[in-house]
Amino acid sequence: MATTLHEHRFYRHSLQVADLVDFQVVVKETDLHIHALRDLAGIARETVIEIRGYLESYISQHPQFAEALIPWHLSGPAPSIIRDIVRAGAFAGVGPMAAVAGAIAAHVGKDLLAHSTEVIVENGGDVFMVTARPITMGIYAGRSPLSLRLGLKIGGQNEPVSVCTSSGTVGHSLSTGRADAVCIISKDCALADAVATATGNRVREATDIQKAIEYSQTMGGVEGMVIIIGDQMGVWGDVELVPLQRNS
Repeated sequence: MATTLHEHRFYRHSLQVADLVDFQVVVKETDLHIHALRDLAGIARETVIEIRGYLESYISQHPQFAEALIPWHLSGPAPSIIRDIVRAGAFAGVGPMAAVAGAIAAHVGKDLLAHSTEVIVENGGDVFMVTARPITMGIYAGRSPLSLRLGLKIGGQNEPVSVCTSSGTVGHSLSTGRADAVCIISKDCALADAVATATGNRVREATDIQKAIEYSQTMGGVEGMVIIIGDQMGVWGDVELVPLQRNS
């Protein structure tokens, strides 16, 4: 789970995609920035309302679910959004809500693919995308001198890919680490979100970068990662970084 709704998300302006229309969908705490071939805000909003309904209903029946910091055990049938975040949390060894932002982005994105062959859904720093050509996304890392100086070039070939970011210094997401940004690349957005949280929890100073990378390397489904703390950075996997020109 990445940044909070109430934070000014100026980093969204670093993602500009030619030929795609961008629009925003806000439902309660869920704040999505979406790119598609046309404005699909109405359809996206209906999907968000449906997903949130399942989440809110499940939490009302299981109040501990929203606060759980360890993997959750499903004791019976559950909606797909619940199954996805429970699975991802268990995979990464964290609570299910660590994966909720990524899971919502993926569910909305997959629904919109029925109406647009290219889709990018960003939910508080967690991104699900299917595009015909690679897209460069700026890495926001708070007060780090590397913040928005580097971009991840990802996507293309109309294949799904996700990038999820966790931070111990930006926003109000729960993290026991102090990394300015931990970006995880995966085809599975919920998994990337949960692993970003679990990896970020392991980074309290720059000397922790290597062991955090080694931890994430062992997790199937992780294709690449970037870890930033202060002026130090670690990179592993299928990652293409490009320099960005940041406006002063």
